[in-house]
Amino acid sequence: MFRAFMKKYSGKNLPSSDNDRSTLEKYSSAFTLSDMEIFIFPDLLYALVLANIMSPEIWKWIDDPWFAGIGKMGPLKKIHRVKQYIMDHYNFNLDLDTWGLTDKQTEINRFSEFTDMEMLSRSNALFGYEGDKYYFDLDIRKHFGLDKYDSDVIPYWKTETIEAMNAFRYKPDHQAGAGECVSLACLYAAALFVVAKIPLEKIFLLGTPLHSQNFVLADEGVLTNNRRIVTRSMWYNGSELSSLARRALEHEQVTYVSHSSGYIHATYPEASIDPEAYHLFREKLAAFLETRIDFEIFMNFLRTYNQHQKLFQLSVVYRGTKRFIAIEKAFGYEHGSKNRLSDKSRWKLLDEIDEEDFCCQKLGKRHLIESENPIFNSVSYAPFVEGLKQLFPGIESQHQFFAHLKKFVHTVPHLPSGNKLFSKSKHKQLMSGLCNDASSVDINISTSQCRNEILAYLQSMRHQTAAKDASSVIDLAFYAGRYMDSCDWKPYFKAVYERNPVSVAYFHDRAMSDVYDELVSWPGESIYDGNRLALPDEVVNFKRGDGIEKAFTLANVARSRHFKVSFKQDGARVVVLVGDDKFEFASLKSLIIEDEN
Repeated sequence: MFRAFMKKYSGKNLPSSDNDRSTLEKYSSAFTLSDMEIFIFPDLLYALVLANIMSPEIWKWIDDPWFAGIGKMGPLKKIHRVKQYIMDHYNFNLDLDTWGLTDKQTEINRFSEFTDMEMLSRSNALFGYEGDKYYFDLDIRKHFGLDKYDSDVIPYWKTETIEAMNAFRYKPDHQAGAGECVSLACLYAAALFVVAKIPLEKIFLLGTPLHSQNFVLADEGVLTNNRRIVTRSMWYNGSELSSLARRALEHEQVTYVSHSSGYIHATYPEASIDPEAYHLFREKLAAFLETRIDFEIFMNFLRTYNQHQKLFQLSVVYRGTKRFIAIEKAFGYEHGSKNRLSDKSRWKLLDEIDEEDFCCQKLGKRHLIESENPIFNSVSYAPFVEGLKQLFPGIESQHQFFAHLKKFVHTVPHLPSGNKLFSKSKHKQLMSGLCNDASSVDINISTSQCRNEILAYLQSMRHQTAAKDASSVIDLAFYAGRYMDSCDWKPYFKAVYERNPVSVAYFHDRAMSDVYDELVSWPGESIYDGNRLALPDEVVNFKRGDGIEKAFTLANVARSRHFKVSFKQDGARVVVLVGDDKFEFASLKSLIIEDEN
């Protein structure tokens, strides 16, 4: 069925644009998908989500025994199932070697004609962003291993397709798939739709300068955080996981929010997301990020902000006598114990404490916390603070304590302003008729559809929007998914020759004949099915590729050495001409290489 649609519509030509260079950069970025490219062209993020949904790899998960009976589970349990599968099959990977290095000036030259570079510096940590002071206290360049390079050197942190994530198992010291945080966010979005049957309209992708995560409208809300998930109760449990998950929303500007209806970007005046969907997202996220205070929440707060533990003590009746203990000592017993001070198991934990750690007298000026005190009857922040100040005279001078408590129970995220020109607003549609912006077309695919039905629908929508003078996230999805038999070759060539430094570095100082010999010695299998193509750095990273992919890898190396390169094809044979030398590769893909010029 899909091949029939591909023959019916072959989207070979890029959509026209007022700035053709910007269009070419965007479409070539759909192949490389670096973090900085997604910040500048935010519609690329959802293009990758759709590419993963179209991939046969994600649909294979359904047949895994781990998901047997998932259809009978509730939404939250389904999400937990997907989480554990990702935990078992993927690792987090963010290094400098996988996708290589570039430099600031090169990237500035790429985008300066059509992008505000001050905006880029505000949205990208490696261009000057300093939102989360935690990282900058560490020295961000040292933290990421960049301190050994010139200060202008920055990494290509490329967002991987599901195929590239799976292919990590071919790399030495990798027994499973892998990907960075944006890759994992896009993988989660696709998996929640395909496997857990969570509708796309319930999934929102959030990008900050240093992190990417999803917010899912299920139960009281669920955040994905790299490989893990964080439920609302987990957000307030004071664990290391919740502290890590909190960092982005507590300290960083959310640069963009991406959704099936479109996106909104912090620095762009126009937004393609449905304003009603964005309002619902903000409402649900606000509810997720605010809680009433009871004894459990208060103790979880003290576990997180342990510098304030010195203000308090606990009491317990021990052998008929009231005893007292510094709260930091009591918290220390949580290590190695399944019991916690904050929940109902606290009495068991107190029983585990050595007798010598208790005191017969109150501990100086420390405030005594008792779980039975009415102040812990689940109240909002303001009345709790008022009651705390009445209960503990003198505590009102602890300004940092109250600031931290407020942030713990009520996080205010720095979201893109809702004061945008929304292309989907009812007012705009009434004024101009049906919205004719192809990039704002809703993605109306259903969890009840099979892969072939989704492919057919997306291809038909691509055909409809391609006639308009605006790019579509659906069209970009076919580029991100590498469907080269229906894509313009110019963006592919541009990506191959400009942003694949790993393949060049790998064959550094090797004669072209040696480059060829090693390439043909690798397995002749592509990580992509059908007529979809890997990039040279994927070929080199995973030491495998179809002949046509190896041909482009060799061409990239030759071009980096300023050799004249051209291609000839004869059926399944691809010949790369490098000067007077010919290098032949056998291909199983039925693709005709178009003129790169």
